[in-house]
Amino acid sequence: MHRSKLLLAALSAAALTAACAPVVGQNGFQAVDARPTDIVAGTDTRETVLTKLGTPSTTSTFESDSIWYYMSQVTEKYTYNRPQVTQRSITEITFNDAGQVAAVRTLGLDDGQRIAMNDRETPTRGRQLTIIEQLLGNVARGQLPRTEEDIPGQRRPD
Repeated sequence: MHRSKLLLAALSAAALTAACAPVVGQNGFQAVDARPTDIVAGTDTRETVLTKLGTPSTTSTFESDSIWYYMSQVTEKYTYNRPQVTQRSITEITFNDAGQVAAVRTLGLDDGQRIAMNDRETPTRGRQLTIIEQLLGNVARGQLPRTEEDIPGQRRPD
């Protein structure tokens, strides 16, 4: 009897601790054969980078396709909490005009900046309406049908 209670307690403790394990997700670029850090500046070209790494996650918006980015991140989520980013890797590959790799830079989670979003509303220009103006604002704006000639989809004679 004592042994079955001990076994039941051990099983319930194991189930409770297993429920606390995080759900780990990996998003973005995942290296298969080569890593972005294997790219050598001055040796590799656009074609060799495409062959080794594949299509980049994104390209530069302002420098007409001269900077490629390979991005990935790992998140952990505990039961009802929001996912937390635990690892982030961004590899920036810069090409010169000849199409050769000019520089390779790797950025991590610590290199990013936190941006606090502002929850307030943007003020709009114009005047503020009172409650009575809001409630009675549309009264007498619309027109009721004047005659029986009003057929839906037809223009009213004025």
